[in-house]
Amino acid sequence: MNIAIIGASGTIGRRITEEALRRGHEVTAVLRNPNRMDTEHERLKKAEADVMDPSSLEKAIQGHDAVISAFGPKFGQEEELLAAARTIVEGTRRGGVSRLLIAGGAGSLIADSGVPLMDTPEFPEEIRPLARAHADAYEIYKECDLEWTYVSPAAIIEPGRRTGQFRIGMDRLVTDESGSSRISAEDYAVAIIDELDDPQFVKSRFTVAY
Repeated sequence: MNIAIIGASGTIGRRITEEALRRGHEVTAVLRNPNRMDTEHERLKKAEADVMDPSSLEKAIQGHDAVISAFGPKFGQEEELLAAARTIVEGTRRGGVSRLLIAGGAGSLIADSGVPLMDTPEFPEEIRPLARAHADAYEIYKECDLEWTYVSPAAIIEPGRRTGQFRIGMDRLVTDESGSSRISAEDYAVAIIDELDDPQFVKSRFTVAY
């Protein structure tokens, strides 16, 4: 499959790119600055595009079978996430691609207490604006006419090992017996490419955790 990955140089995007290449896909890394990505592979191309410019995205996306967005704003610029969601939907549509997967946020998942994770007392205040921006962006994706899938990580996601073993949920936070919710960035990428290869959650959200 020929995939365009937006934000391919970030922590999550890089691992999604590596997983896609591992499985034999052709990948175009869509980046504001292609020089920021030093990964080289015979099936990897790099395309310059501005995530805030739908025409720019359209050109980079044309001819692909699917788009994966791993865009993440800088700290303090959370409002970019909402604008980017609109642009990504528009650019994908204009580029003639119907399949869109989004590496999203976990804050809007329902915690065991019955409220969104981002509204629980223990949720870190410093990342609450980012969580709310992700939740607002999710609403934009839900309303679009593309074959979208929104993938929420566990409450804690960080670089680690690729095991290929995890549990899947829908709109509720997945926790272990101790109440912890974790996933490695590598296994999160596995889950996203699994969905690309074998769609199970078209026009819906799912989440993964150990």
